[in-house]
Amino acid sequence: MINLFGNSNGILGYVAAFCGISVITGLLTLPADHINTTTVALALVLFVLIVATLFGSRPALLASVLGVLSFNFFFLPPYYTWNISASENLVAFVAFLVTAVVAGQLSSYARRRTEESEIRRKEIEKLYHQLQSAFEQASQAEALRQSEQLKSALLDAVTHDLRTPLTSIKASVTTLIEHAKTYGTQGENSLLLDSDARREFLDIINEETDRLNEFIGGMVDLARIEAGRIGVRKTLSEMSEIVIEAKERAKVRLTNHRMTLHLKPDLPSVRIDAAAVAEVIYTLLNNAAKYSPEQSEIRVGAQITEKGALQVYVDDCGQGIDPEMRERVFEKFYRNSENEIHSTASGLGLGLAIARGIVQSQGGNIWIEDGTEGFVTRVVFQIPIDDDGIVDEH
Repeated sequence: MINLFGNSNGILGYVAAFCGISVITGLLTLPADHINTTTVALALVLFVLIVATLFGSRPALLASVLGVLSFNFFFLPPYYTWNISASENLVAFVAFLVTAVVAGQLSSYARRRTEESEIRRKEIEKLYHQLQSAFEQASQAEALRQSEQLKSALLDAVTHDLRTPLTSIKASVTTLIEHAKTYGTQGENSLLLDSDARREFLDIINEETDRLNEFIGGMVDLARIEAGRIGVRKTLSEMSEIVIEAKERAKVRLTNHRMTLHLKPDLPSVRIDAAAVAEVIYTLLNNAAKYSPEQSEIRVGAQITEKGALQVYVDDCGQGIDPEMRERVFEKFYRNSENEIHSTASGLGLGLAIARGIVQSQGGNIWIEDGTEGFVTRVVFQIPIDDDGIVDEH
């Protein structure tokens, strides 16, 4: 027999769907005059999305069906019957039905894809470390076999991380196309998508396209580092300008955080590879924002050490990284998922590996230490500068 409930969490999802729709219906029927049907529909659809995100597709489907029945019986005239009196109310009913079911399924699908991505990431991490152990302890034949396993897992993961944003883009574009067709046949009375909803789908397309571009760029950068093809192009640069450039690149991720600068006022101009340093700072800012609570402070500082090296650090207020894990986070394919704040964070864990490759290509080093002055974690990188690479123009 097919198990419709699955486990105790599944049963909780069905109970939550039933109780939630009942409570929302009761609250919205309290006013003396019937509340606006658009407000009712949005409230019910929002609850369907919440159920889909927390409990999956089946409880969300139950919430959708209960929401449709409640919407018809209590909020569409003639009230307290299953009949629908006017054609515009029928259109609203059909629009709500389609929106509730599709939105619930999409939200549940996104949840499943996130879980699958995490499982694949863990498999890659396991295989990668198995490969390292194979080269150190096992025979050449065993190492080659592990290498083939790793290649297969990498290909699977890369394909998945490419397909996930493509799926979101495809779903958004398809919805916009279907809306355009419906709008053309039903005119301005079509209630499927308003201007805000259309803008939301366009924002999804824009964000997922940026995600694709960033992912592919990271893979290319890693390949260049592995091949030793990173060139160093030193120019006379101001650290404040480099930090501002990195901040601009990370501004989307930093939207819900407070960023402060802690640059020495007498910091001289330095002859460094400005693009490379900006890339490393951008990666550290991106990671700090990803793993820190919203509205928390992120600080960037820079100074010249007594030995004439450029030292840059990024402080954040996240949950921190255990001392025994601080070296591992710079390994390829490793992400500190136990301390992850945002469930939407994804990827193969290449950012810090790329940052370390860039720093080491310039003879420098990068490490993690405890934060100070209220900050939890500090990531520091240091790049040596020749005596003629520091120009005091102050």
